[in-house]
Amino acid sequence: MGKLIRLELHNFKSYKGRHVLLLGDSYFTSIIGPNGSGKSNSMDAISFVLGIKSSHLRSSHLRDLVYRGRVLRTSTVNGDGSSTRNGANGHGNGEAGNDDDDTQHGSQERHDPKSAWVTAVYEDDAGDEQFWKRTITNQGTSEYRINDRVVTAHQYNEALEAENILIKARNFLVFQGDVEAIASQSPRDLTRLIEQISGSLEYKAEYEGLKVAQDEALEHQNHNLNRRRGINSEIKQYQEQKLEAENYAKKASERDDAVVTHILWKLFHFQRVIEESGAEIQKHQEELKEHKRGIEKYEHNLDEAKKDQAKVGRDVSKVERNIKKKEKDIEEKENGLVPIAEKIDITNKKLKKYDARINEIAKERDGQSDSVKHSTKDLKVVEKAQAQWESEWKKLANQEGRELTEADVQQYNRLKEDVNARTSADQVKVDNMSRQQKADEETVNSLKSKVTAAEWQIDKLETEIDEVEERKGNINNQIMQISKDIDSKKKNLNSVTSERLKASQKRIENDEQLQEVLNKIAEGEDGRKQNEKELRLKATVADLKRIFPGVKGRVGELCKPKQKKYAEAVSTVLGRHFDAVVVDNEKTAKDCIQYLRDQRRGQATFIPLDTIQWKAVNSSLKGMHRGTRMAIDTIEYDSTLERAMSYACGNSIVCDDLSIAKHVVYEKGVEAKAVTLDGGVVHKGGNMTGGRGREQNARRWEDTEMENLRKLADKLLATRAAFPDVRRSAYDEETLQGDLTGLEQKLAYAKDEVKAYERNQSSKQKELSHAQGELNGAKPTYEEKLQELEELKASVKEYRDAVGEVEDEIFSDFCQRLRYENIRVYEAQQGSLQQEGAQKKLEFTTQKSRLENRISYEQQQLQETKKRIKTLEDSSRQDQSLIAELQAEQGSTRNDLDSLNTELEQLKEQLAQQKATLAKKAEKVTEQRREVQKRSKNVDGVVKVVAGLEAETQVNAAGRYALLRRCKLEDISIPLHEGSRGLDKLPINDILQGDPDAMDVDEDPDSSSFQPTVVQDYGIEIDFDDLDEDLKENSDDRLDDELQKKISNLSSELDKMAPNMRVLERLEGVESRLKTTEKEFEDARRRAKKAKEDFEDIRDQRNELFKKAFSHISEQIGPIYRDLTRSSALPMGGQAYLDVEEEDEPYLSGIKYHAMPPLKRFRDMEHLSGGEKTMAALALLFAVHSYQPSPFFVLDEVDAALDNANVAKIANYIREHAGPGMQFIVISLKTGLFQASEALVGIYRDQGANSSKALTLDLRKYQ
Repeated sequence: MGKLIRLELHNFKSYKGRHVLLLGDSYFTSIIGPNGSGKSNSMDAISFVLGIKSSHLRSSHLRDLVYRGRVLRTSTVNGDGSSTRNGANGHGNGEAGNDDDDTQHGSQERHDPKSAWVTAVYEDDAGDEQFWKRTITNQGTSEYRINDRVVTAHQYNEALEAENILIKARNFLVFQGDVEAIASQSPRDLTRLIEQISGSLEYKAEYEGLKVAQDEALEHQNHNLNRRRGINSEIKQYQEQKLEAENYAKKASERDDAVVTHILWKLFHFQRVIEESGAEIQKHQEELKEHKRGIEKYEHNLDEAKKDQAKVGRDVSKVERNIKKKEKDIEEKENGLVPIAEKIDITNKKLKKYDARINEIAKERDGQSDSVKHSTKDLKVVEKAQAQWESEWKKLANQEGRELTEADVQQYNRLKEDVNARTSADQVKVDNMSRQQKADEETVNSLKSKVTAAEWQIDKLETEIDEVEERKGNINNQIMQISKDIDSKKKNLNSVTSERLKASQKRIENDEQLQEVLNKIAEGEDGRKQNEKELRLKATVADLKRIFPGVKGRVGELCKPKQKKYAEAVSTVLGRHFDAVVVDNEKTAKDCIQYLRDQRRGQATFIPLDTIQWKAVNSSLKGMHRGTRMAIDTIEYDSTLERAMSYACGNSIVCDDLSIAKHVVYEKGVEAKAVTLDGGVVHKGGNMTGGRGREQNARRWEDTEMENLRKLADKLLATRAAFPDVRRSAYDEETLQGDLTGLEQKLAYAKDEVKAYERNQSSKQKELSHAQGELNGAKPTYEEKLQELEELKASVKEYRDAVGEVEDEIFSDFCQRLRYENIRVYEAQQGSLQQEGAQKKLEFTTQKSRLENRISYEQQQLQETKKRIKTLEDSSRQDQSLIAELQAEQGSTRNDLDSLNTELEQLKEQLAQQKATLAKKAEKVTEQRREVQKRSKNVDGVVKVVAGLEAETQVNAAGRYALLRRCKLEDISIPLHEGSRGLDKLPINDILQGDPDAMDVDEDPDSSSFQPTVVQDYGIEIDFDDLDEDLKENSDDRLDDELQKKISNLSSELDKMAPNMRVLERLEGVESRLKTTEKEFEDARRRAKKAKEDFEDIRDQRNELFKKAFSHISEQIGPIYRDLTRSSALPMGGQAYLDVEEEDEPYLSGIKYHAMPPLKRFRDMEHLSGGEKTMAALALLFAVHSYQPSPFFVLDEVDAALDNANVAKIANYIREHAGPGMQFIVISLKTGLFQASEALVGIYRDQGANSSKALTLDLRKYQ
């Protein structure tokens, strides 16, 4: 193998310009240098030129690999990227440079290089040099050259792979940090590393894709296989169903023949009965014609009377509605007057309160105004006295003054100088003390004024507090009186309310009782209407009885509760069986059903006594509880009907109340329906039913109570009329409520006023406390200052006396000549006037200041009082306006109320007149009805006979039509005479479509019209020749049963068979699907086989590559680890091995790496120390590199985590294995490693050139 001779770098990272890293012929070269010098950039340069992506070179873009130097502001960048240092005047403004600014604007200000390249010079086995060059162009892309020939990246990679330099596996370098990553990687990561080295990773995507394709193909094959099996099973089932269908067709033909025979037999006998009944009906119709002519006139009169009665009734209803509307309007107007009157009353009371309050505050205002006037008057008196005194003082000063000669004045001044010379010290003290005395006198006077003002304010505040307390006492008395009035009103209101509530409760109870009675009457009336409805039902049942002798009647008619209290319970127990019809046998029930169906007369439930299934009453249920009894025991019925009644009642139990019912069903566990006397039900399943149910059925047993109910209703109406007027009571109550509300508002206002007084009192109390505090603070100070002033005056007198003695001695001759007692008398005469005047002025000033302060305070209080009066007057004016509006609204409402009352009286008079007219019309209707009924008795007998024949004809005609209609709908072919119309001409809905329930149609029983029955044959003539003579002669019901039984047996057999009639069609479809499925299965089987073969080929290739690499690495790991860990003390070194988790396909699982350092047991990587992990990781790296080794191996600071001993072991291992075919290039800072190398490449930083530079040293000369 060859070796790397040198690296040429141009503007790459920290290398500015062109640089050469000379490796020479050394097989163990160390690249060293201080941190930050750029030694790791040389590692990046090797990685870059050998095709490693920029993301692995500590950069996100290729442009980041181009040189960007830090240039000072004192330098200039030349065109070639070099910098020239400027002179001292590099900064014209004297500011220092900023590296951040240079960095930020580097590309714009410095013109950094836009491209870079690295060339690796490689010497192959033949000794020829190859130049591998990778350039970063100006566009930020890579350009590849081999021996100065531009090639593609793929060609570049192929040339490197030819020298066993694998870029994807990176088998030629170990980056800084890779050792730590390998030491901490998981078994799956180790597997991926070996896959990269072995090349099996390139087959991973194809392997996974083919595996998915194989699974899908196999799944598709199994799916088609299951489909084929399912279709074969389906074919077998359809073949069996084909035989069943053939048998079914044969039975169906026999059944159709039996149906045709039965229909011909019934049609024959229907035709015979119709012809016989028609002759009888014609005979009776002639008899009825004469009778009907006689009653037509009276029926017409009855109809006219009914119309007149209905018209008057509508007018009465209309007037009653109008009266109710007017009464409602009147009530609303009256209710609207109450709040208006209440608002007016409340507002008037507020006005009175405002007036009283205004008067009180006006008195307070007048008092405050008088006080202001009095104080102002006092101020004027003081000012006048001051002016008078000043005039008098000036006159006095002029009278007492004496004139001295010039010589006397000079002598006085000279003597005064002598006195000053002898008493200068004392005079200084006297002057100082005099000035101090004047200041103290002013202070004392000020404090005295303050004390006087405080005492005056305290007196005034105490007076005002007493006045507020008095007013508050008056308001409290008012509150007590108002509270008493409120209690009185509340008692009256409670009394009125209680009476109204009692009356209202009685009215409600009366109304509820009345409503209940009226409801019962209405239900009774409704019951009568229902009875009219039942007349039709009874008529239908009567027709059934006449036509079919075996009909007994309805269950509700055939039984009756033994006691009235059982009526509701029995009605609930019977439930849907209440209107069920009891017949003697099943045949009668079928005939009745057929009759109802043909005549469209609704539906009914029939209970045949011969075939009804019922369970005997459980005797153990009797006497279970004293509040229970069997439902069958609570009714009376004929003994012949016991089966029907037992069926209808079953094991139902009648209980006195719901608690007993729950006890029986829930606690006793009785499986029976428990019914309470009020109709509640607890079913045997546990569910409950309650509320109003079948009261109507129960009411049918209570018709005799109607008259008593009407009497009770009249009595309740009379009681209701005797109750006091609710509106009057409500008005009284609302009046009291309004008074109470007004008193409560008045009380609230009074309480608010008390609170206001309390707040005012509290405020004045605070002012009083403040004034007392100021007095308490000023008075001691005043007394203290006054005492100090007295002491100061005594001191001044003492010094003045000393000075006076000297003055008396010096001024004795002067005073004798001028006839003064002493010089001080002379000086006092000249200065006392001024002193007296100043004192007097101070007194006047103090008195005026006190009066002005008082006037200002009182004027402020007066203004606040006037504002309060104005606010109350504004509120009073607003309330007066409100009263005017309310009174206008009240007058308008009363006018409307008078109009409504007048209209109501008129409507009541109109109602009375119309009710009288209605009574006359009702009497006329009753009279006309009696006339009609009297003349209709002769017709009833004949009508009943004709109705019976008519019904029989209709029954048979309907039976004939129903059979023909059935034949048409069911496509039954029957024989017809030649020339007869076909069944397709038969109308499907020929019977008139009225009320679908014929029993609900109202028919006037008094109607005199009678229409003969017309039997429509629709032109269809049936050929009865094929019908046996025995069947024509015999119309017995037993023959009908035999024919139906035969049809039923054949139908039962057909129902049991239930063949698939589309089996042939489906069988053909399934066979066709089988052919398609078999073809698809063969295609899927071939695709699955092909996918399996493709997958196995890729799997074998991947497995072979991986196992080859794994076997080699597994064999090498032990010796390499032993070489790395042995020492002179431990010549055997450590042991290491690889353990694969999956033998068949090891690349699908993880590979565990176990290492046993010397004198230690085997353990996993995570349990080793830091140095042990690094040694184990390096052993693995060397073992991996030994598989398809590259000609050189670059290690970047792999010894960073090792101590010196382990570094020495690494150095020894590299030195032993370095040689032809294995070139080591190591970047290291550890002396123990690089001192063992053959050559050193030193990297250093040239700060002047702002670039990394390299030096090479061959150490073999020194070893």
